[in-house]
Amino acid sequence: MAYHKYTELEVWKTARAFAADVYKLSAGFPKEETYGLTSQIRRCAISVPSNIAEGSGRQHPKETIQFLTVARGSLYELETQLYVSYDIGFISELQLAESISKIEVLGKLINGYIRYLNKE
Repeated sequence: MAYHKYTELEVWKTARAFAADVYKLSAGFPKEETYGLTSQIRRCAISVPSNIAEGSGRQHPKETIQFLTVARGSLYELETQLYVSYDIGFISELQLAESISKIEVLGKLINGYIRYLNKE
């Protein structure tokens, strides 16, 4: 497998930026959600770039792909939590739409990286 420094990967850069966006978005959640939905959303958001980074440090493509699938799972979990956040009035329809758009782009990048690694 060719060495890929994770900080140079577009998928990681995008995931990192999205995690920061989610932190800013969730900063407006009610105080009583600090240890509930806010914490869960933030853990999922951080999990995506973290798993991309951890997978990039593995020796074999299969191991890297395993971590990328975990990252993708966290991304979909985060998507669900954002829908719930909208449903209960913590974020606006526009904030939800913008987040879902970013999730779709990031999901495509993760899937593309998985396809690339499957060819190696």
